[in-house]
Amino acid sequence: MKKLIAGVVLGVSLTAMAHGAGDPQAGEENAAVCAGCHGQAGQKPIMGSYPKLSGLGEKYLYNQLVAIQSGDRAIAEMTGILDGKSEQELQDLAAYFDDQEMPLSQANPDLIEQGASLYRGGNMASGVPACAGCHSPQGKGNEPGGYPRLSGQNAEYISKQLKAYRSGERATGSNAAIMMDVAAKLTDAEIEAVANYVSGLH
Repeated sequence: MKKLIAGVVLGVSLTAMAHGAGDPQAGEENAAVCAGCHGQAGQKPIMGSYPKLSGLGEKYLYNQLVAIQSGDRAIAEMTGILDGKSEQELQDLAAYFDDQEMPLSQANPDLIEQGASLYRGGNMASGVPACAGCHSPQGKGNEPGGYPRLSGQNAEYISKQLKAYRSGERATGSNAAIMMDVAAKLTDAEIEAVANYVSGLH
């Protein structure tokens, strides 16, 4: 009987882990302060340089919240915002924002062809891999791997992050080394084109 109970508890625990450990409803209660910069439900930031938080992936969002709270990822605008939040509260916030719909942005048609080529095929000459390999062909990301959704994200924000990876300013997290290596091989024009492309990708 004890083995049966242990098996049920283990099964429930594994199911919970597979679907994320956060409670979106609990997260919503703590998300009001986020709306000041990221917009209602994290969908419409007040500035293009701020990210949309909706639908990015719970694992990715949680990891970023932890890094920001600890100071490993320094973002001046976030100073003090996460102070005092428990691990569970951060997980709940991540679950809430991941549960929201990501609205698409309007891509600049003049840059779509170059952006699509980079996103889907990379640049063999300079050694840039295809973004689609980790972030999926539709830009939906990879939740188990912690790769965020890019589809619909603000182009200005994507461009800012790629340049931060390239300069080494953003070097926190398990996937940072991959992104730093990729971004180091991208030109400013390529960054602008691929950032524009993913903003309207779906």
